[in-house]
Amino acid sequence: MIGASVVRAAGFAYPFLSYRLNELALSTTGMSTILAAFGLGWLLGQIALGWLADIVGRRVALVGSMLLAAITLPLLGGVSQPSTIALAAVVVGAVYDAPRPVITAVVADSVPDKTTRASITGWRHFGINVGAATTGAVGGLLSDVTGLTTLFWINAIACAAFAVTVLTCLPHGRPARHSAGIPDDGRAAYRTAATDARLWLLWLVSLAALIPVAGLFSILPLLMSDAGLPASAYGWTQVASACTVLALSVPINRWLARRASRGTPMVSLLAVSSLVLGAGLGFAGLADSTPQYIVAACIGIPGEIVLFVSADALLARITPPHARGLYGGIWGSTLAAAAICAPALAGWSLAEGGPQLVAITTALCGVLGAAACLPLSVLMHHSRSRHMTTP
Repeated sequence: MIGASVVRAAGFAYPFLSYRLNELALSTTGMSTILAAFGLGWLLGQIALGWLADIVGRRVALVGSMLLAAITLPLLGGVSQPSTIALAAVVVGAVYDAPRPVITAVVADSVPDKTTRASITGWRHFGINVGAATTGAVGGLLSDVTGLTTLFWINAIACAAFAVTVLTCLPHGRPARHSAGIPDDGRAAYRTAATDARLWLLWLVSLAALIPVAGLFSILPLLMSDAGLPASAYGWTQVASACTVLALSVPINRWLARRASRGTPMVSLLAVSSLVLGAGLGFAGLADSTPQYIVAACIGIPGEIVLFVSADALLARITPPHARGLYGGIWGSTLAAAAICAPALAGWSLAEGGPQLVAITTALCGVLGAAACLPLSVLMHHSRSRHMTTP
């Protein structure tokens, strides 16, 4: 978990890719295409890596993806041919968030206790947020001194170091399908996942709730720029958001761990978190000053913490042992999908109705996520005997 947080802190590729493309004087269309290629790779990579974790084992999947990242990140930061950059962006996107589905599967494999698992998930989210804050601060300082290409090399070195750490510390566990007598081709896991309505409802809820989370990095800057505020004002919202995460993570994680010990599905908490997230960024559409935008960025933080813990608890409850990696990868793809949907939704809303329409559509995302929790709750109730047998 610490290694994944370090890799996230050194994950300069995504937040600084647009600056790298701007250095190359690419057209707006060219930049958008490459950024979309990165997002597509991120989306597909989560599912593919989760599947591979079930097929070849957690350690092999994680080490292989981190070594691939170490090879392709310098390429993404050094080449100048648009077609080569686009290809590198797809590959880097596929392995950029590789630890998420694999570590989710490792935790589910090794931590049967729901309370402990909820606590670990909360601290994982805490580490990711600290890493994200570090990425922006350190990357901004280093880019002025060393140049952007160096950031991609640092990202690559961190991935290589994590690969060595995993190779040394993580046991070479055999995939769960070996002990269950399930074929190694992965078709059984895909059939199970494809027909599991609970998984896809959880995916829909998470996507709707995560669009406002992704909006903190895409919608919020657009709104603040439209309001005539400088980039430094947006920087203050990120500082305030990171401080709020630091302040609230410990008490909320403790409360969620106690809540997980009850053994009942956390669907209601998932619904509330979706509403809180939609309301938080929705308020940003009505703001017109830096303090108001800071409040909007911070309102959703409790919902974000609750979302990741409750969704992970539900995922662990419905996932069969032989498909933990695949289920984790499918759920992990929601963040990539949200990163694609959020700027598209914001751009359309701003063009058609201004900030007020952004507020409405973002809030409606939260409402959609909460509404989808109703059928999810029904399915979780009727399948309780099934998921009670899942470790």
